[in-house]
Amino acid sequence: MNPVGLQARLREIGVPPQRGRASAIRQLVLQAPALVIAKALGHHDKTATRLVIEAGGTWSRYAPGDPNR
Repeated sequence: MNPVGLQARLREIGVPPQRGRASAIRQLVLQAPALVIAKALGHHDKTATRLVIEAGGTWSRYAPGDPNR
């Protein structure tokens, strides 16, 4: 099923698809740094940072880079 068809079907049965999508992204930013999620999903880093704040996340001190240094 393509995304448009899925969205239409969800609406037919009374499930608002945008809320589900936003909830899923908020859950992701609680599990990993917002910048990592933003890059993986193609979102702007400021959008992901806003979502992590809304979700009550604690990734405020994440510094990307080589973990072997």
